[in-house]
Amino acid sequence: MLSRVGDSLYWMSRYLERAENTVRQLDVTMALMLDTSDTNAETRWLRMMNALGKPAGMEWNGDLDAMARMLVFDSLHPASVTFCVNGARENARQVREEISSEQWQRLNRLFHQIRSPNAQAQFSSSISDMLGTVVDGIHLFKGVSDTTMIHAQGWQFIRLGRYLERAYATATLLEVYQPELFQLPEREHTGYQYLELVGLLRCCTSFEAYCQVYTADLSSDRILEFLLFNRDFPHTIRYVVDGIRHAIESIQRTGGRRAPDELTAVVGRLHAMLGFTTIGEILAGNTADFLHSIREQCMRIHDLIYRHYVHYSIQSALAI
Repeated sequence: MLSRVGDSLYWMSRYLERAENTVRQLDVTMALMLDTSDTNAETRWLRMMNALGKPAGMEWNGDLDAMARMLVFDSLHPASVTFCVNGARENARQVREEISSEQWQRLNRLFHQIRSPNAQAQFSSSISDMLGTVVDGIHLFKGVSDTTMIHAQGWQFIRLGRYLERAYATATLLEVYQPELFQLPEREHTGYQYLELVGLLRCCTSFEAYCQVYTADLSSDRILEFLLFNRDFPHTIRYVVDGIRHAIESIQRTGGRRAPDELTAVVGRLHAMLGFTTIGEILAGNTADFLHSIREQCMRIHDLIYRHYVHYSIQSALAI
């Protein structure tokens, strides 16, 4: 596969995953702002911005509606949902021959849907409904990708982009929540903290999944353990790192280019760290450092993927 094709499929997938993450966090944050606790709207907004990577130009100005609209509709701001959908569609357009007609139709429909006047009107009448429509569109694209595309190298690049973006975003979210919720003794949890824990799970679309494993007895330690280590739920870090490892191995098998030792080592180290570390060891040590290490390793994996599969030299390709 040409490097430009893998690159476009990878970023198409990352952009859509990023858009979904932004939509979910905004939806949860707006719902939490209805709570009459001591936490004000500015604090909640700033926490969401931290979880989204501290994008420039999104500082709190007191006008919640205008800021939320910017985060959704500003096509020129790299953090906005519309910018991400535009980026996904442009990458898909560049490799139109590599994806199915159903994929292109679904993504094109989402692109026009979010840019239409109806989206602005729906946002004014019901923010949650409008954001839910965007998530539904992204899920439909993921569904048709899995059912109408050959599960070969291109599909693996789509999985790789999705899972790497999700791992980084989830680790960032947990790191932002960590000082407020994961360092607080259980006996000190109040109704406010429980509401925040539900919000955290909803950001990862994992409230029902958590309850199936641990029941509805929310515990910050168990939530951290679940979102880090559960092997069976698609939004946990352990699950997506397994997916990253499998995607790289599949690309290597089908592409004829052996993954460099450094990439294999970084992915294997992250996989082992999640497989052999216990929640007790994390809580007894520095939780923030552990989560930050996951983020750093995700960035390192991204850099190595680019060096080996996208920006590689002709000489290195011919040598294999």
